[in-house]
Amino acid sequence: MLLHRELAAPGVKQVFPMRPQVCIFPSAVRASYHRHLCDHRKLPFTTMAHVFCVANQKGGVGKTTTSVNLAAALHQAGKRTLLVDLDPQGNATMGSGIDKRTLQHSVYHLLVGLAGLEAVRVASPPGGYDILPANRDLAGAEIELVNLERREKRLREALTACADDYDFVLVDCPPSLSLLTLNGLCAAHGVIIPMQCEYYALEGLSDLVNSIKKVHANLNRDLKIIGLLRVMFDPRITLQQQVSAQLEGHFGDKVFNAVVPRNVRLAEAPSHGVPGVVFDRASRGAHAYLAFAEELIERVGTL
Repeated sequence: MLLHRELAAPGVKQVFPMRPQVCIFPSAVRASYHRHLCDHRKLPFTTMAHVFCVANQKGGVGKTTTSVNLAAALHQAGKRTLLVDLDPQGNATMGSGIDKRTLQHSVYHLLVGLAGLEAVRVASPPGGYDILPANRDLAGAEIELVNLERREKRLREALTACADDYDFVLVDCPPSLSLLTLNGLCAAHGVIIPMQCEYYALEGLSDLVNSIKKVHANLNRDLKIIGLLRVMFDPRITLQQQVSAQLEGHFGDKVFNAVVPRNVRLAEAPSHGVPGVVFDRASRGAHAYLAFAEELIERVGTL
């Protein structure tokens, strides 16, 4: 798959073969993008929690940073929020101020039926939201889930017990299109896709949209893409500016107006076990996530 537009800065040697004046998005999946990103049906269950997956099978694109900071920002906006850590690395758990090494119960026990939601749910002291934490035990869940009935809907069924307790439920998915990610997609009403404005991120977006399309067709008719969030954005890089403009031109209002910049304070916050919007509320990264939370609340009200 080739980039189909001139994206190189003047005087910089091009890395990829390109054809000028053509959209960068592969034609084979362009229609799929448009069909699923431009679905304007009402979200279901408007009196219950809005369940959103934060997903992208490409690693290192800011899924966990987005999940933790969005959860904390929604809490600061007065919204009752639950964060579900579906990543065996447990980074969202640690970033919420909870030691994953001392957990008695985790989301693993919830998925395989060894514990109920009340036994697993804990509060994030610095973030103010609730969380279903994870640790390395979750890595074994995929093997155990294979032999269980309705294995792809275990999380969805577990969350029905708290549907009236929250305004938002955010699911931090692992960086793969695995059975854990499938559980998140089957439980969700919508998907938030954090992505960098780079070439490889576009390839990952293609795979993710196709996966969402299959889940929508076969397992969860309520699933839709809520929007794309540009993260780790550096306006000094010409390529990122141009890819960002292409995203806005192609996806329109499905690209969130909020843009999260590269910010050292966001990177430092997890080592303190505190969300970035709490660690340094005055930082540019915190401002971006607070603005994103407000935009999401507004967007949900219009869906």
